[in-house]
Amino acid sequence: MPADLAVIGLGHLGLPLAQAATAAGVGTIGYDPDPRAVGELRAGRSPVEGVLPAAAVRRMTSAGFRATTDPAELGRVRTAVICAPTPLGEDRVLDLGPVDEAARTLAARLRPHTTVLLESAVHPGTTEDFLRPILEQGSGLRAGRDFHLAYAPSRLDPGNRTYGIANTPKVIGGLTPACTEAAAAFYGRITEKVVRARGPREAETVKVLETNYRHVNIALVNEMAVYCHELGVDLWDVVRCAETKPFGFHAFRPGPGVGGHGVPVDPGHLTGRGGGPGHPPRMVELAQQVNGRMPGYVAQRCAALLNEHGKSARGAQVLLLGIGYKPDVADQQGTPAGEIASRLLELGAQLSFHDPYAYRWEVRNQPVPRADAPYEAAASADLTVLLQNHHTYDLQGLTVKAQLLLDTRGATPVGAAHRL
Repeated sequence: MPADLAVIGLGHLGLPLAQAATAAGVGTIGYDPDPRAVGELRAGRSPVEGVLPAAAVRRMTSAGFRATTDPAELGRVRTAVICAPTPLGEDRVLDLGPVDEAARTLAARLRPHTTVLLESAVHPGTTEDFLRPILEQGSGLRAGRDFHLAYAPSRLDPGNRTYGIANTPKVIGGLTPACTEAAAAFYGRITEKVVRARGPREAETVKVLETNYRHVNIALVNEMAVYCHELGVDLWDVVRCAETKPFGFHAFRPGPGVGGHGVPVDPGHLTGRGGGPGHPPRMVELAQQVNGRMPGYVAQRCAALLNEHGKSARGAQVLLLGIGYKPDVADQQGTPAGEIASRLLELGAQLSFHDPYAYRWEVRNQPVPRADAPYEAAASADLTVLLQNHHTYDLQGLTVKAQLLLDTRGATPVGAAHRL
């Protein structure tokens, strides 16, 4: 099958897109400058842990997907989607370096009438003010006249068994109406519904709104968790009752912190690369502060529980269960588990961990011992902390075995454990 699509960047965004396109019958190549990533895919394995199972990679390959490090391949497709990572720098500004590299690689081989799409998480204005000049200068072509350019925010939810790329509406915003229609024609081949934004800035800001909505609401319920604990109120029962309201309320639940590829990044979107014309809304800044305090709060609760049961955090055996950032996902991007572990180590605790999707874990550049038998480990630990409620965990059995259990997810039976 000749390649019609090039997915640039074979990470947590690019691989699922390539999988969906290949499954829809779109001839797809995946380009990544990292030979290791391409080598893993050619061997039938995902280069990013937890993004795709090996069986899915093999099915993609059988259906015609090819991974390559050869940039010349980018000049032979009609559609190119940039899915480069945009990590958050120390100054809390998105690092657009990988997008820059991908764009320059593509620009040198860009042909007229190609549709170029950006899915990477970026701040509003990036498609027009950052990506467009690189593509135009490197190709000698003009966006909107010689090639199509649009932004389409990723809406991936790893581990979600209900919604995937095919049945999640796709928002697109093109530089011109023709660009929007070209993008719609492509995404219409792999998704059931396409939603047209007025332009790329509106589409970029959709991502900001969606992720900040979650970020702010998580912060609210995290603050409620601290407040209710101080009052002796069962927050989990409060949320259970509140969510019966059929209007004006959507239930969020507290946790030990926020993680993933979207929530920790997007509060800085509006600042742009160098301060930009915008600024983060005050509510979002507050949400960042509230959620950023949760790992420390969990560590404090651990120390307090140990103290209440006549034990000191110093020298205590503490078992951490679930170190991924969400249930049933191996991805540890932004997980609060690392900071919680670091704070417990500062208190002098002796740590071990278990996660069905992780076999090695380092904190402060030191390996944390893995408990191969979590329930037996819980029986011998002074304190067990449920950080992530993976469905493989027998929570009823855990509450029976554990000497002392702190449930940060409200997943255990009522009254069977101490809850956040």
